[in-house]
Amino acid sequence: MNLNQITIHSLDVEKATAFYKTLGLHLIVDALPRYVRFECPDGNATFSIHKVDTLPTGEGISIYFEDDNLDELVQNLQKKGIEFSSLPEDKPWLWREAHLNDLDNNHIILFSAGKNRKNPPWRI
Repeated sequence: MNLNQITIHSLDVEKATAFYKTLGLHLIVDALPRYVRFECPDGNATFSIHKVDTLPTGEGISIYFEDDNLDELVQNLQKKGIEFSSLPEDKPWLWREAHLNDLDNNHIILFSAGKNRKNPPWRI
């Protein structure tokens, strides 16, 4: 089994599309204003956004995007006007992470984990 895609909800898919293009995702399906789908720049996963009239309530979701050059990516995104709630820092679980929110307040974690992503020292 392989992960095909993650779909998130948005109040304004056009604005969300611009945001995720700025992050570096490549638009492959354009059914604006209701739906778009992106390819991630690396790997085979895709990411889509679906128009809703009301966002879900509660904790919401967290979206993780991995990049081997995290610090450089964050610096480049800051130059493009992307604001971060926390800049890259090493975590006790051996990942380096930076945090931000998209326009619909979805929590995004940009990270670099190397071999520890799937094979941390405590893997069973």
